[in-house]
Amino acid sequence: MVSFTPTEEQQMLIETIHRYAEAEVRPIAHEADETGEIPAGVLRAGWEIGLIPAALPEAYGGLGEHEALTGVLAAEELAWGDLAVALKVLAPALLAYPVLIAGTEAQQAELLPLFAGDYVPMTAALAEPGLFFDPRALATTATAQDGGYVLNGVKSNVPLAAEAHKLLIYAREDSGAVGAYIVDAGADGLTIGEREKLMGIRGLPTYPVTLSGVRVDAVRRLGGEAPLPYEAILNRQRVALAALAVGVARAAFEYARDYAKGRVQFGVPIATKQAIAFMLAEMAIEVDAARLMTWEAAWKLDQGQDATREAYLASRYAADTVVFVADSAVQTLGGYGFIREYPVERWLRDGRGFAMFCGLATV
Repeated sequence: MVSFTPTEEQQMLIETIHRYAEAEVRPIAHEADETGEIPAGVLRAGWEIGLIPAALPEAYGGLGEHEALTGVLAAEELAWGDLAVALKVLAPALLAYPVLIAGTEAQQAELLPLFAGDYVPMTAALAEPGLFFDPRALATTATAQDGGYVLNGVKSNVPLAAEAHKLLIYAREDSGAVGAYIVDAGADGLTIGEREKLMGIRGLPTYPVTLSGVRVDAVRRLGGEAPLPYEAILNRQRVALAALAVGVARAAFEYARDYAKGRVQFGVPIATKQAIAFMLAEMAIEVDAARLMTWEAAWKLDQGQDATREAYLASRYAADTVVFVADSAVQTLGGYGFIREYPVERWLRDGRGFAMFCGLATV
């Protein structure tokens, strides 16, 4: 049975992240969106909360607390502050968690201690350009050759690619299965393109990455010769994305609700008008529904059960929810909702990206 009550430790974590989001993230979110830059101090403070280091085994400097449910609680709170900041703080997990889940002992011993100290930019390249990106039908290939692999293809929307020390590249192997390969920055044949100009999450730098005959030793294939537990890795990502979407949706709902209570027209707050009240109620229902689906999927992951169905449904539902709620928030604010100084238009732009982040649907 899923428990809907956070443990004492989880509640403390939620409160800690909320204080950080409210005091340090919210005040810089608009400027970060306008300039494309997140202040280093804000990033450092977010990293020092210790979400990723805590998930590492004690042998590698962590606390061994790699729980999906705790992760989604933290992700929602971070995204409530700002999605771009949340994604940048969590980006190193794109490499750390797959290594934790599927890495060989040697790969874990080499890589996991890197995440136990200060923030180190690391990333992964999964998405590919195109209208119908499917993570199960990657166009990027990994061809076995001379005891190693040769990677060819194009990736898109790779966060932090220009500054990342290492990248985890997902590619289709000769057998048709998907493998993941640890590639160092500056590898021959690896080209990082110009920073992408995005509709949302503009504080987070993302780049196209081209692989032209990138040679990778066999020991850099994640998990060695073992099959990659690709679906398990995707499920973790889907659940995390669902939680981030819930955080953005909750931010938009709360802002619209408070605005409607304070905005007076014809002598009464607009929140008392039936059209606004019903819309706010629908927004609240959708946020709660998406959150419960996310918690259920995370709980199944923590139980070691197959959560593919729940993770997929949660991510799809949350991706739709965040757009609906943010758009409703824009409507609640009327003309003000279309002005950049008000955060709801940013939340709508940010929320639109969730359908694309993990190949959920036609964008």
